[in-house]
Amino acid sequence: MQMAGGMKVWCLGLRVLPWLLLAWLTSCGGGTAQIDPFEPRQVIFIGDETVGLLADGRRYGINALNADNIFDCAQLPIWSQQVASNFGFATDFCNAPGSPAVTRAVANAKAADIDAQISAQIAATGATAKDLFVVMVGMNDIIELYEQFPTRSEDELTNELKARGNLVATQVNRIVEAGGRVILSTVHDLSQTPYALAQRAAFADTDRAALISRLTAAFNARVRVDILQDGRFIGLVLADDDTLAIVRSPGTFGVTNVTASACAVAPPDCTTATLNPGATPAYLWADDRHFGPLMHNQLGAQAIQRARNNPF
Repeated sequence: MQMAGGMKVWCLGLRVLPWLLLAWLTSCGGGTAQIDPFEPRQVIFIGDETVGLLADGRRYGINALNADNIFDCAQLPIWSQQVASNFGFATDFCNAPGSPAVTRAVANAKAADIDAQISAQIAATGATAKDLFVVMVGMNDIIELYEQFPTRSEDELTNELKARGNLVATQVNRIVEAGGRVILSTVHDLSQTPYALAQRAAFADTDRAALISRLTAAFNARVRVDILQDGRFIGLVLADDDTLAIVRSPGTFGVTNVTASACAVAPPDCTTATLNPGATPAYLWADDRHFGPLMHNQLGAQAIQRARNNPF
């Protein structure tokens, strides 16, 4: 990616240790000091339930209850909410102060679905250099295809996921071509989820968690390679690297459990009052595949760093 003064810095493949995370956030994703602070006119959420709330404000994670035991969508915000809030925007599906960000993301969306989401947004308001698209998708693609193993071979699944990763990159590049700016997250490392650990325990044919790791990596690698390598337009958030950093050193991030699901009730119905005995919002995982509030905080901080420091 091109930096100020013509220097090229390549950070997309970097793996970091937790104590190097701050330096990593500063150096990767095309970031450099902005001459004029970036102030978006709109924030738009594109993708699946990892980036968008439901229409009633609930999320596929742990929903917070206030002191009166009433659901409050502004508490335990997901990472995209945090990005919007940092720029003075509320989320359209959450009744909070500020002009509303726009949610195009929908639960269970896959790579093929973001074409229509982006088209709807461009048709509604166009896309300018002051429109920030916050994008995350791919988890549902990876799980869908993994569950076709061994009917389909690993090679077949890998090639299909590479194609879907390319599709995501193509759509992100399309946003840039239309004039927009993008914060894009890779998919979190699904091999570390309770879902993958349960798959490993249930099948003896191969290490299913390792297989899920390879499939996740194939998808993410294609996204990272095929997006426009220019920090003036795209800021990259590395959720897969964040997952591994937290699992390796959970205490550094305030995480108390990295293997179990916090929720006793499946999201989006899970709340702070329906957690498993002993579980808290400090667990890494809300359910068997969706991450909890501390991972959202980590992604939110990284995404804000990108949006504030990249030369948008």
